[in-house]
Amino acid sequence: MMASSDVDSRGEGSLFSDQNPSEMDALCPSPPGPSRPQRNYERIGEQTGTSFCQTLIHLLKGNIGTGLLGLPLAVKNAGLVLGPVSLLCMGVIAVHCMRVLVKCSHHLSGKLSRPSLTYGEAVQYGMENVSWLRRHSQWGKQTVNLFLIITQLGFCCVYFVFLSDNIKQVVEAANATTFSCQINHTNQTQVLVPSFDSRLYMLCFLPAVILLVFTPNLKYLAPLSLVANLVMTASLVLIYFYSITNITYPINLPKVGRAKDYPLFFGTAIFAFEGIGVVLPLENKMQRPQSFIPVLYLGMGIVTFLYISLGTIGYMCFGEHIGGSITLNLPNCWTYQAVKLLYCFGIFITFALQFYVPAEILIPPVVARVSPRWERAVDLLLRTILVIFTCALAILIPELDLVISLVGSLSSSFLALIFPPLLQIVTFHSEGLSPLATLKNIIISLIGIVGFLTGTYIAIEQIIARNALKHEETFSTYMVQ
Repeated sequence: MMASSDVDSRGEGSLFSDQNPSEMDALCPSPPGPSRPQRNYERIGEQTGTSFCQTLIHLLKGNIGTGLLGLPLAVKNAGLVLGPVSLLCMGVIAVHCMRVLVKCSHHLSGKLSRPSLTYGEAVQYGMENVSWLRRHSQWGKQTVNLFLIITQLGFCCVYFVFLSDNIKQVVEAANATTFSCQINHTNQTQVLVPSFDSRLYMLCFLPAVILLVFTPNLKYLAPLSLVANLVMTASLVLIYFYSITNITYPINLPKVGRAKDYPLFFGTAIFAFEGIGVVLPLENKMQRPQSFIPVLYLGMGIVTFLYISLGTIGYMCFGEHIGGSITLNLPNCWTYQAVKLLYCFGIFITFALQFYVPAEILIPPVVARVSPRWERAVDLLLRTILVIFTCALAILIPELDLVISLVGSLSSSFLALIFPPLLQIVTFHSEGLSPLATLKNIIISLIGIVGFLTGTYIAIEQIIARNALKHEETFSTYMVQ
């Protein structure tokens, strides 16, 4: 989960910056003063960068969000044994790819005498090491930016669906909410007062989200983000407590899921592990950047533990009834209705940070073409259009689990699994990369490509099937009436 407790001002001029933005540009801006010497990646005498603990917190924020809440369903799709094992393997591969990206960035920064590189720049300059790719290197940077845009806008679509599903459930169960948090026979919040379609809830949220992204500077959201982080942490603790204390024995759940459902597991898992976009900005902003690898291993170790534990415990607790988000299975009592509302508040505030990346990539080139008197108006108009676009996509696909899996398979797989191994191959192309390392990189990229193809196909197929089923049910109801 991204938050902006340490947000600083970028100023209006940042809209016209040539640098590729990331959420971490807003979370922890680059410290003033000289950049680090290239030979050891350390700022000598600088005390204004982020510390070990600050960087660890930012890394945790960047990897814990709605993806975590969808992992119990992912474990269901893979199986009670295969799911956790696959999550562990996915975590190891994802951390390795993050490490590879940092290593390539260091190597290329040293060759170019640059203090730091973005993800896109690393791919661009890495491609320049290969003669037949050199003339197309700019396309490498643009491709990374494209997938960053798709991924971040995909996160925004997921947020719309998450907000609508959870608020809809709270509203429908409001009249029957009690102080008793005993689990019911379906392990799911009871729906007692049917309300309007979840897509109408998305439209209700639309004006508020548009006003949110109009915030001129993300530092103004810092107090709200700090509160959001605290309440979401408390909510996760309550979700863990309920899930652990309500596991029923004996556990008769399939150890291995259906092969057809495994690509959906892949999409959800890679959606959750797609925090690679914050790695380089975090490393670049540390007081002692050479300490980043221990931060990476510790932080991602914690993240992987949380993913495996909540995914497994949640599935063991709610079984076959598990929803696209574990919050949808919480009981109909005031405590856990509050958990849903608090988590929704955190997700709402986080929308602005996830929106930051595509907005800062897409909007400045357009604004730069208009006269100064129209700059602000055009900027707000484009932000409005982008938010409406994400809302429209969410309305077209109002299935939380399938949206998460589709975004993960379609875009996160490239950023987290496919690009980093290929980047290492081209970066060290002329410096004798070992055959074993090359083989390892090819295997990881192939895993990502297979996951992309199968996950995207199955997610789209399921989306079409569910929409067809809903239309049939609607038509049948109409005919009966």
